[in-house]
Amino acid sequence: MQGNRFLPATRAEWEALGGGQPDFVYVIGDAYVDHPSFGPAIIGRVLESRGYTVAIISQPNWKKEDSVCLFGPPRLAFLVSAGNMDSMVNHYTVSKKRRHTDAYTPGGKTGRRPDRASMVYCGLIRRNFPHIPIILGGIEASLRRLAHYDYWSDSLKRSLLLDSGADLISYGMGERSIGEIADALAGGIPVRSLTFVDGTVYKTRRAEDLFDAVYLPDYETLQSHPGKYAESFSVQYKNADPFRGKRLAERYSKHLFVVQNPPARPLSAKEMDAVYDLPYMRACHPSCLKEGEIPAFSEVRYSLVSSRGCFGGCSFCALTFHQGRIIQSRSQDSILAEAIQMTEEPEFKGYIHDVGGPTANFRQPACEKQKSRGTCPDRQCLYPKPCRNLKADHRDYRALLKKLRSLPKVKKVFIRSGIRFDYLLADSDPGFLEELCRFHVSGQLKVAPEHVSDAVLRRMGKPSREVYEAFVKAYRETNQRFEKDQYLVPYLMSSHPGSTLKEAIELAEYCRDLGYMPEQVQDFYPTPSTVSTCMYYTGLDPRTGESVYVPRDPHEKAMQRALIQYRDPKNYALVKEALEKGHRTDLIGFGPKCLIRPGKQEPGQPKTRKNPAPKTERSKKRKTIRKIHKKP
Repeated sequence: MQGNRFLPATRAEWEALGGGQPDFVYVIGDAYVDHPSFGPAIIGRVLESRGYTVAIISQPNWKKEDSVCLFGPPRLAFLVSAGNMDSMVNHYTVSKKRRHTDAYTPGGKTGRRPDRASMVYCGLIRRNFPHIPIILGGIEASLRRLAHYDYWSDSLKRSLLLDSGADLISYGMGERSIGEIADALAGGIPVRSLTFVDGTVYKTRRAEDLFDAVYLPDYETLQSHPGKYAESFSVQYKNADPFRGKRLAERYSKHLFVVQNPPARPLSAKEMDAVYDLPYMRACHPSCLKEGEIPAFSEVRYSLVSSRGCFGGCSFCALTFHQGRIIQSRSQDSILAEAIQMTEEPEFKGYIHDVGGPTANFRQPACEKQKSRGTCPDRQCLYPKPCRNLKADHRDYRALLKKLRSLPKVKKVFIRSGIRFDYLLADSDPGFLEELCRFHVSGQLKVAPEHVSDAVLRRMGKPSREVYEAFVKAYRETNQRFEKDQYLVPYLMSSHPGSTLKEAIELAEYCRDLGYMPEQVQDFYPTPSTVSTCMYYTGLDPRTGESVYVPRDPHEKAMQRALIQYRDPKNYALVKEALEKGHRTDLIGFGPKCLIRPGKQEPGQPKTRKNPAPKTERSKKRKTIRKIHKKP
C-alpha cells in the first residue's frame, strides 16, 4: 500500500515525528526517491518495518564538514550508499570524459556527488563521529568489496572496506543482512564482533578466527602478479552462491584480513512480496524537486519489478556478484496489487512501461536444483548452449502479463528491460513470442546480441551468431503472421576483450548486410567485478586461464567503434585506417560489398547534414531498422 509520509529527510520532518536520536542515519548519493526501484528506499522501509527509525541525508554537500551532522549521531549506526550507480560510472564515460548529466539528481544536474562517493561520505562521518559504526552498502561498495581493478586509475585497488574506513560492507541485495545487522547492534553486540552475518564483508586481525575460510592471494601478490588476480577472481566467481559459497579471506598485511562471508540466501516469493508491499510514497521527496524532476525516476515510475537475479552469465555484467544467478520472483498477486495502485495515480496515462528485472523473461530459477543446492560452479545455464536441465517456461510470465493488460485503466503493457532471446527460443511453446509481438512491443524491440563474431561472443558468454539469426527469423515471421510492422534494434558492443580488428570488421560487414548503422554503440566499459574487466586487466580469461587479446589502445578502440558506424563521414579516416591495418582493403571501393569509397568524400559517399529535419531523421531510422527483420 502507498504510504502517507516519507522517511524524514529534513530536520523539520524529524522534529515533527518527535525528534530525539534516530536509530540510523542513511547518507545517500542520489536524490531521495521513496520507490521500490531505489535501493535506499527499500533498506529504509525494511528497517522501519522492523521498528527502527531512519533519517535520510540525501546528496550532502561533501565540501562542508558538517553536512552529515543534520540529525546528529544515530543511536546504532550510519548507513552509507553512493547511489544506484557506481559514482565513477555515473560521472565518466568509457573514454574518461566527464558526463554532462546525472540521472539520479534533480534536473539531471551534475556536481551533486563526489567522485568515489562511498569513501568521501565515510570520511566525513569519521571526522565528525569517530566512534559511530558505519555500514556501507549499495552497488559501489558491493562490487568493490574485495581487491578490484579500477579502470579510472588503471590500478588494482584495495577492498573499499579499508579505503573508506567503514566497519562493515553489506553486499548484494541487503534486506536480509541489514535486518540481522540492526538486530545485533540493537542487542548490544559491538560492530567489530559482527563477523557472522551472511552477505557482509568485515575486517579482522585475528587469523585464528578464519579456520573455515578459503584464502585468496594476498594483496601484495595481486599487485605484483596480475595473473594472480585472474586466479583470485575465479575463486570469487565460483563462491558467489548462497548455498555452496565459502567464506573468503584476503590478506593485506601480516595482521590484517578482509573477510567476505557467503552471500545472503535468496528471498522467497513471500519475503519479496513483503518488501515490495511496504508503504512507499512512490514519489520523489519534495526537497529534491526544487531543482527539477529526477530523470531516473521518470524512467521507472510506471514500471513493475517482477524478479531479481540473472542466470544469463554475460561476462561484462556484474549481476553475478550483486544480485546473483538464482532468480527471485514476486507473486503475481503482489505485482497486480502494485499495478492497481499505480493506475490510481493522477498522472498515470494507461501505459505500464515495463514488467521485468535484469532479464524480463526470467521468472523462475533455471532448474529445480538451484532452489536448494545453488548454481553450478563450472557451468553456465545458457552458454554455450542451454543446459539440458534448464526449465525454459514462460507460462507464469504470460499469465502475469495477461492479467496486467486486462486491468481496467491499462491501455498497454510494454516490456523494455530486455529479453534473453536464446531462453525464448529454448521454450518449445511459441506462445510467448506471439504474445510479445501482439501486445508488448512499442513499435520496436531492443535486443542485445552485442556482437556477431563467435570468437568475441565466446568471451562475452553470449550465444552464437546463428542463435541470434534464428531469433530474428522467428521474430520477423511472427510479426508478419499478425500483420505487425515492428522492428528489431540490436545493441552492439565494440572493443570487448577478444575483439581484434578482424572481428570488428566482421561486425561492420554484418551491419552492411543489414543496411543498418546503429545510432549508438557501446564501447566496452571495464566496470568493477565483471569477468570481462578481469580479462581487460590481466589478459586472461579467469574461467579457463586462456590468454585473451585486449584492445586497450584508445586509437584502436576508436577504430573498432568507427567500423560499426562506417557510414558516418566523420569516421572515414578511422575506418580507412582500420581496413588497411586489418588487411581488408577489398572493402574500400565502389562495389556493393565495400564499406567506404576510395579517397575522402568521393561522389556518391554520404554527406553530413547539419540539423536534419526531425521527420526526415525519423523516416531514415525507420527504413534502416525495417531492414533488420525483413531481410530474407
